[in-house]
Amino acid sequence: MAVVYLALHKIVASRSRKPGSKLLWFFTVLTSPLTRPVSAWIAPGATGDRLLTAALLSYGVLWLLFVIADRLFGATAR
Repeated sequence: MAVVYLALHKIVASRSRKPGSKLLWFFTVLTSPLTRPVSAWIAPGATGDRLLTAALLSYGVLWLLFVIADRLFGATAR
């Protein structure tokens, strides 16, 4: 779900014409718990788009690692 929410936030942010958009605010609030830990790893002063991209990539890679680990180690436990 984290990857979906971050991807939707990135789409809304790129298509939003009004900076004070309620939809953009909603996705900012929704994804702030996901972007806050990632912001500690990237350079201070990075743009919002760069932060969203870094968060999307990091959670996507984390998700893929869990899927691979489940395929490798989870099949023996079933």
